Amino acid sequence: DENACGLVQLRHSFPSDIMYGNYWYASGVNQSMLDALTDVAKRAKEFVSIKQGDIALDIGCNDGTLLKTYKNSNMIFNLTRDLIFFDVETTGLNVLRDRIIQIALIKYPKNGDEPKELQMLINPGIPIAPDAMAVHGITPKDLANKPTFQMVAKQLFDFIGNADLSGYNAARFDIPMLMEEFARVGIEFDMEKRRIIDVQRIFYKMEPRTLKAALKYYCQKDLEDAHDAMADVRATIDVFKGQLQYYQGKNLYDENDNIIEEPIKNDMQVLHEFTNDLKLVDVTQKMKYDHNNVIVFNFGKYQGQRVGEVLSKDKQYYHWILEKEFSAQVKQVVKKLVKEYESEQKSK
Repeated sequence: DENACGLVQLRHSFPSDIMYGNYWYASGVNQSMLDALTDVAKRAKEFVSIKQGDIALDIGCNDGTLLKTYKNSNMIFNLTRDLIFFDVETTGLNVLRDRIIQIALIKYPKNGDEPKELQMLINPGIPIAPDAMAVHGITPKDLANKPTFQMVAKQLFDFIGNADLSGYNAARFDIPMLMEEFARVGIEFDMEKRRIIDVQRIFYKMEPRTLKAALKYYCQKDLEDAHDAMADVRATIDVFKGQLQYYQGKNLYDENDNIIEEPIKNDMQVLHEFTNDLKLVDVTQKMKYDHNNVIVFNFGKYQGQRVGEVLSKDKQYYHWILEKEFSAQVKQVVKKLVKEYESEQKSK
């Protein structure tokens, strides 16, 4: 307000007997002084509930020592219930069949206390898929002497309590995985009254990956006649040209901080390899290449097993795939694999 006088009216005044009653330390920053000031800040948070946007004011402050004892981590969340951020590493990506092998949680108490952390490795009792092991680097040896989920279930359940849950893609993966683990040991993990804050969904909704958004980002153009086929084609071409120009000479850092040098080039083979998951055999993701570069099932009761060998032995399953609503690509590939496998067997 340009007409304001510039004075600040405090909502609360901290009791002077607490603020200055123990002002006994010598001048200068030392551990006794830090401990005393930390206690002042702690008692201040007990006296008044600090909310998002509130400002802590230290009258007569010379170096900000007192203000530094207020932790920003608890001031940014407006909580009416404890909030837990968590993430799991697993034996694979199947929510029903795979198991948790590592879990990490950070709880933000609603009363503004310091966050509490809990992390543990868990023996899953089943093999770890090679693809999963390549991502998180956790091996069976790392888990050999670790507790099973049943052994830590109560500790986890008690730690979580009635807290709301948050994570990155938590709603689709981490939470369902955790619920399945609790169910296997007879614990009902009720989600009905919990709130879920999925950070990935915030990212996706606020930073849309639509053609319209891409055209605006790379070309600074607005998409006219959206969803008209020819208009969309022209926009796609403009976006592609913009990407080639924007990323020319730029490196990519992957999730493990490995450098991929100049992945975007005006080279169609390079771009094909960059934009497609070459481990997948078909667009419906029913088959994939395993770590030995062998085509295996990516679904169903034979998941992870060699397609050609399985279907050569289980003709009923083979004909089921050919007769049901699988893609033409899947049917084409399975016919080829069965023929190749049976040919190999005859030549032995």
